[in-house]
Amino acid sequence: MSKTGYTAAEVARRVQDEESDPFILDVRREEDFEEWQIPGSTNLPIYDELLENDYSTLEDNLDELPEDEEIVVVCIAGVTSGRAASFLREHGYDAESIDDGMNGWGRVHRQYDVEGVEGVVQVVRPGTGCVSYLVHDGDEAVVVDPTQYVDEYLNAADERGVEVVGVVDTHAHADHVSGARRLAGELDVPYYLHGEDSGELDRVTELADGDTIEVGDRGLEVRHTSGHTPGSVSIVYGDALLSGDTLFLRSVGRPDLEDSDEDAVREAASLLFDSLGGLLDLDDGTVVLPGHFSDEAVRPLATQLGELREETTNELLSYVEEGDEEAFVGTIVESLADEPANYNEIKQINWGKQQPGDDVEELELGPNNCAAN
Repeated sequence: MSKTGYTAAEVARRVQDEESDPFILDVRREEDFEEWQIPGSTNLPIYDELLENDYSTLEDNLDELPEDEEIVVVCIAGVTSGRAASFLREHGYDAESIDDGMNGWGRVHRQYDVEGVEGVVQVVRPGTGCVSYLVHDGDEAVVVDPTQYVDEYLNAADERGVEVVGVVDTHAHADHVSGARRLAGELDVPYYLHGEDSGELDRVTELADGDTIEVGDRGLEVRHTSGHTPGSVSIVYGDALLSGDTLFLRSVGRPDLEDSDEDAVREAASLLFDSLGGLLDLDDGTVVLPGHFSDEAVRPLATQLGELREETTNELLSYVEEGDEEAFVGTIVESLADEPANYNEIKQINWGKQQPGDDVEELELGPNNCAAN
């Protein structure tokens, strides 16, 4: 790299692909680091000192830093980390800053073809845990659960010589601002969403259980899998299940973001239990492609349904397999994590009840908290 800093995308590639994996030094406050960080990074909480051009703590900790590795320094937006990197270079270290800091990390998208599944491109956003898809056949494609960075999908389609003929949201998202309506509007193609999640949106092609969305000579088969939201759907495409926020690899979608009253959560959890039971009727060879991940390192993010049945890492799915609805609902009620950051405002935008403001990119930055446990 030239001495102009690293891009977040370059760091993401090297972290994930383990190509000359750098030492990542996060200089943010401890509470910010504990909430959200780049995997494998080390925290030295000197952000406030760096704002005052105070390098004393950094100097005191030089012996803790590797002298024979590249050091990538990260802060919020790349300013204080740039100061730290410059100080380290002056002391003989090979150090650079991430240009846009964690803000840039949250915007990175990476593409993966899914082995054994024809016509599916997985688009992973490592900084936020969001996963979306470009599903294609022949010269046509449908985008599923796009983020607000719609150029990522236009570029993916161009790279494969396909035309986007439809855009789908598997549900009304609470953790990130959807780019589906914008993308569909720019391309003048249908925007698909289940009616129970459409809020006050107009120009929606409402989905229902059993619908088929045509793409090339194939179709995306819609299954209404209520629970995470009333209108959540999952999509079967050949041997693949795009499970949205209904089924993750190690958990299931949380059912409390529509109504956090315990009775409402229990009712939604029961609906989710039934929805998951329907998905378990699929063939064991079906490749599960979820809409989110937590800290799973596998890429693309994909596991056969039969393997999920056999593994013990998805406790909630095992309750569904056993037919134990009481344990399923009780575990969800007792183990819900913190809500996604700014989720109420994000949902208002995705429902069409509020227009996105200048802070729309910052709204969704932070850890993914869409799983039930």
